[in-house]
Amino acid sequence: MSTSQKEYKDTPIVMVKAQDYQPQTIDRAVERLWKELCIDPSLFCGKKVLVKPNLLMRRRPEEATTTHPQVVRAVVEQIKRAHPAQIVIADSPGGLYNPTQLRAIYTTCGMQQAADQTGAVLNFDTGSGAVAVQQGKLCSEFNLIDPVRQADVIVSVGKLKTHCMTGLSGGVKNLFGCIPGLQKPQLHYRFQNKNDFAGMLVDLCQTVAPVLTVMDAVESMEGNGPSGGTMRKTNCLIASQSPFCLDRFLCALIAMTPQQVPTVQSCIERGLCPQNDADLLIINPDALPCQIADFQHPRSTTIDFSGNVPRFLQPAVRFGAKHLLAPKPRIDLDKCIGCGKCAESCPPHTIQIQNHKAHINYKQCIRCYCCHEMCPVRAIHIRGRK
Repeated sequence: MSTSQKEYKDTPIVMVKAQDYQPQTIDRAVERLWKELCIDPSLFCGKKVLVKPNLLMRRRPEEATTTHPQVVRAVVEQIKRAHPAQIVIADSPGGLYNPTQLRAIYTTCGMQQAADQTGAVLNFDTGSGAVAVQQGKLCSEFNLIDPVRQADVIVSVGKLKTHCMTGLSGGVKNLFGCIPGLQKPQLHYRFQNKNDFAGMLVDLCQTVAPVLTVMDAVESMEGNGPSGGTMRKTNCLIASQSPFCLDRFLCALIAMTPQQVPTVQSCIERGLCPQNDADLLIINPDALPCQIADFQHPRSTTIDFSGNVPRFLQPAVRFGAKHLLAPKPRIDLDKCIGCGKCAESCPPHTIQIQNHKAHINYKQCIRCYCCHEMCPVRAIHIRGRK
């Protein structure tokens, strides 16, 4: 894995029109991304390439929760032109990380078909190992899935979505799928503060160091993403060799401030992207809108006012914001099927299944919204104090 970082001023973000998922539409859009970014074939020639989509859970492509298989297929086909040694498609979705779960998710999300069409290898190796953190601030090492550790170069292919905890599920957040299965809730529990969790994700992104990040924004998710929101047509593909600059652009695109997206704020503080989106180098040959003013944000996104009070009062303000004001995940018992996915993914293990229904102990809830994220039937909603 490469750890080199380019100066963000020299790293463009390219946005091209793609109005549907027809193969010819996506092929044309991906080719234009490659051309506008001047991707050198030597980046992939003779190398083992990992294509890492967003496969959060077992969802059909039309539900706008996962990276669309046509985008993955087109990216793989583009990489093949550079004659790599091998192309592997891999992700560690939420929940259990085993071959049975992977096979079901690959099939439902369309990755099996994408692999069959391109000759790419679908990963079923569920091994993992420690990797030292590069340029990190909070972590010294991560346990990463084997396809990540074994790749020469990594291409991240995400899905534009809002996110109830991090505000945005973009290029940086997509790499959380490099952590094996149920080890992800352990990191949620370790980094309960939203800003610390975001800093951990930036450490992870710098360590994985994708050489290219492509964002599927043909159909995006707004509202209470990354799995409980609603689909919205945004009609484009976006790419950059800097996931940090890409996320700064996505933040502006969906009309969020850096303060609402803690991963972006962390990137700004580390000098990985500019504070102002006007300082980004944006290539937009189709003159597409660079902001969607009415894009719906997650209900859990709140503004932290602690910076406006004396330092000695800030911990109390943050405590009140988290435990008194932060929206809670609430279970619709009529919809709940008692599958246990929420309990399985809950970092502090506050959820129990009783009489085939899920119940949350709010005294221990850390407001990470993992339960909302992983519910397969959308029975968990984000609600305010009522």
